[in-house]
Order: sequence, then structure tokens, then C-alpha cells
Amino acid sequence: MKFGETPIDEANGAILAHSWRANGINFAKGRMLSPDDVAKLKAAGVASVVAARLDDDDIHEDEAAATVAKALAGEGIEVTAPFTGRCNHFAREAGLAVIDAERIDALNELDESVTVATLPAFTRVTPRQMVATVKIIPYGAPRSAVARAVDVAKAANRPLVSVAPFRAMRVGLVQTQLPGTREKVLDKAVGTTGKRLTALGSSLVGERRCAHDAVAIATALNDLKARGCDLFLVAGASAIVDRHDVVPSGIEQAGGKVTHFGMPVDPGNLLLTGELDGKPVLGLPGCAKSPKYNGFDMVLERLAAGLAVGRAEIVRMGAGGLLAEISTRPQPRGEGDHEEGGPQQAPRVAIILLAAGRSTRMGGPNKLLADAKGMPLVVHAVTAALASQATEVVVVLGHMAAEVKAVIEQAAPAGSKIRFVTNPDFASGLSTSVRTGIGSLGKEIDAAVVQLGDMPGVNAPLLDRLIAAFSPVEGRSICVPTVGGKRGNPVLWDRRFFAEMANLAGDSGAKHLIGEHADLVCEVEMTGEAAVTDIDTPEALATWRARSEA
Repeated sequence: MKFGETPIDEANGAILAHSWRANGINFAKGRMLSPDDVAKLKAAGVASVVAARLDDDDIHEDEAAATVAKALAGEGIEVTAPFTGRCNHFAREAGLAVIDAERIDALNELDESVTVATLPAFTRVTPRQMVATVKIIPYGAPRSAVARAVDVAKAANRPLVSVAPFRAMRVGLVQTQLPGTREKVLDKAVGTTGKRLTALGSSLVGERRCAHDAVAIATALNDLKARGCDLFLVAGASAIVDRHDVVPSGIEQAGGKVTHFGMPVDPGNLLLTGELDGKPVLGLPGCAKSPKYNGFDMVLERLAAGLAVGRAEIVRMGAGGLLAEISTRPQPRGEGDHEEGGPQQAPRVAIILLAAGRSTRMGGPNKLLADAKGMPLVVHAVTAALASQATEVVVVLGHMAAEVKAVIEQAAPAGSKIRFVTNPDFASGLSTSVRTGIGSLGKEIDAAVVQLGDMPGVNAPLLDRLIAAFSPVEGRSICVPTVGGKRGNPVLWDRRFFAEMANLAGDSGAKHLIGEHADLVCEVEMTGEAAVTDIDTPEALATWRARSEA
């Protein structure tokens, strides 16, 4: 890659290294300069720019990031579209992050242009939580480096990054009693255990209390077998201090076996693992009665995620096993408890699909119902929205609402993320439909893409690229697609603008807000003409049909 001062006459196709905002020009760094961009800079008196040019053996940062990210990802991972050389991995559902740290290190050693950062192995993750990120450092990476990274990712026939989802377990609990053991203490332990299990999608289906001796423990365990338990827990009134103590002896008398005693985790050293009728059984350390994160949680999480927890896995828990001073571990939380910060989540982005207009420039028929390559025009937009990484699709109806809704429902798969709202004031202009869509969004939505129903070329990758660009922390709160420097649609809006959008009037939408908040605008360059091609007239529809069939 060539980098440095570039004469303006040689800047066409170069990647701008530093933002240029002066003389009416607002170009962000990373922009690939078009002939029109170069003309504007020359007219502004610019003689040269600092820019990068990719060599033939380089891959653009976005393509490189997407290629490596796809190669790394395993089960339970959703990969975002690339933007500014970054691709993120998010968890599809709750579970444990399974990371091959040794191969991640090997990949990061290959070339300084390709980097991967992940959560620590076996971190508990929530749905849509970021698990890993691939970042290409310069504006491009050598093809050889990307190819070697892909080879590392595929070498061991297992993914470098995946999520093992939690599966529901039916759990039985045995608690032993000694003279003086208070029922209140045992009741509290039941509540704490139940909360732990619920947080992992499992449930406590039975509890037995018995004397602290092996025969009583064996009887209680055999009684719980009939409840169809997937996991047995034994909490002794006195801590286990030896493989032949009361609790392990009780497990063996019930027909089970002890596989390992002790673990290099503090608190949690005195945990015992075993097996009963092919199901895991745990002899609990005293700290298991506390809601604070301890060695019991580390083992319980892996069991809930369907991961192996034998002697080999337990003895490797020592690095990172000192938990006593860690205040940030997840704990069962009561109502009203709050966490500051928290893990980075994938943004919850809704698509507001505007399908309420009267099609006045079409000369009569509703253009959204017009045939476009074998399907109604609006169905192209719906198909793209549903295939995108948006969390929900809100279709705003108005003119011929029943007919438009019918063709959409016929095309949308059952149980899809689509819902409909009706704009009674659709005749008053586009802004009323934007207001209706914004007003229907829940408090959990972080941003919204306002998509027009008459832009059939807009596809899911285009929508996903806008979503990937969204980052309020980095000043990208309004994401606008561009084609050769010309701005188009759809536009993504941060939630902070919803209040202003709820007060829009007329037929111009929220375009003026882009100018008022120029410092928060991110231009996202797109290939093709989709982002600047809408269908307003019969001639435009005919032209689009001809071009699509060519």
C-alpha cells in the first residue's frame, strides 16, 4: 500500500487519510475519492491530500475484515457487516464464549495489519453481546496476510470464536443437616440456588433435606432420580475435606462415582465432581450458599452450556481462578439493582418501512403494488428489511392499507420480525409516516433506519452496512449512504433524534436534521445505484425494469 502526500490530480480512487471539512466540503477520513470529489477539492484550491492507495496485492480493509471474521466465526455467532475495517462478532443467545486463545495469539502474530480481540474464554455472554472484533489496522491488508489468517482459523477444524448456548437443565438439590442447622439457612440456600439456575435458563425441580450421613444422602439422591434430573447438587452441612468424606461416600452408595475433588479456584476450592446414572453430580463448597461468583458458578456455567467439565478442565481453571477480590463478576441481582457500564451490546436497530404514500406522480395506480421483476415493488423492500440484521421491521401503512398489507403478509415468512402500524394522516405528507413509525418504537430500540418502500434495489447488505457504521460513541449517530459522493436513502438515526423526528411536518422527512447535526453524520459509501434510485413515475419504473433485466 502506498501512503502519503498525493497530488490532487492523482487522487481519484485514493482513500482520504484525514477528514477535510472546509469551504463547503465535508469529507470524512477513509472516503474513497471519486472524480466529483477531486473536482470539488480542486475548486477549493486543494493541491494535494494525504491519502492511501492499495497495491494489486492488497485487500480493502472492509473486505479483509469480513473475510477474516467469517473464517473465525463458529456456532452461536452473528457477524456484522464490515465498516472502517472492523467486523464484530455478537452472541446470538445466552451462553459461554468459547475462545481458542492459542490460535488467536497465533493469528495476531501473522501480520500487524490483521488483529483479533476477544472476550476471555468461557465468559458468560448475553444475547447480542459482543464476543470478538476483527480490526484491519491500515486501509488495506496484504492478500497473503489475510490468506494466512484464514488458514489459521481453519487449521484445527474447529472455530476460533463461538458461543455454547445455555440449555435448560432440571436440577435436584440435597442439603444435609447437623444438630443446630437452622432451617432458615437451608431455605436461603434454596433461593440462591434457584436464582443461579434461572439465570442460566435452568430450574430447581426438587430439594431433599436429610441427616449428614452417607446412607441418608444416597436415599435422597435416589429419590431425586425419579424427578428426571439432569444435574444433582449435594450441599453438606459440613464442608467436604476428603475424597472419602460423607458427601462423596453418599454419592458412591447411591451408585455414583467421584471423578475429581478440589479445584484451583478461590473461593470454591472444596468442590467435588462426580457422576450418577450418567448425569453430573456436584458436591458443593460452602461458598455455593453465597450469591457471589465462585468456583461453583464456573463449573455450573459450563455444564449448562453443554461443555465438558472433567478433571482436565478443572485443573486448568487456576489462571484467572482467584475470584475473591473480583467485584465485577456477574451475580444474581434483585429487582432495582443496576450495573454501571456493562458489556458492549449489538445495537437494537429497527427498520421503519414507509409504505403509506398515494403515488401521485404515478398517474393513478399505487406504485408499491406495481409488478417489479415478478413481485410487487414494496415486497423488494420488505424482503431486504427482513433479511437484514435489524431487530424488527415496522411497516407504516396508509393509502390502500389493506391491499399493501395483504401482499406483504403473503411474502413475509410466518413468525417474522414484521409488524404494521397505520398512519391516518398519510395524505399530509411523508413526515406523518415518519412520525407514526418513530412513535411506535419501544424504549429498547437504539436506532432506526427509515427505509422507503419504492427503492427496490436496496438490499440487506446495504442495510447491514448502515447498521455496522452506527456508533454514537465514535460520533456516528446519523448514517447516510452515498454513491459517488451523492447522498441517498435509507438513513439510520440514533435514538437521540427521535424526539425531533416526532415533530416533523410536511413532505420532506428529516433531511434538515442532517444539516443541523453535520458533526454527527457518517457517510457510508455504497456500490451501485440502489441508494439513489427510487421509483416515482411510470418512466422510472420502466427504466428500472429494463436495467434489472439487462
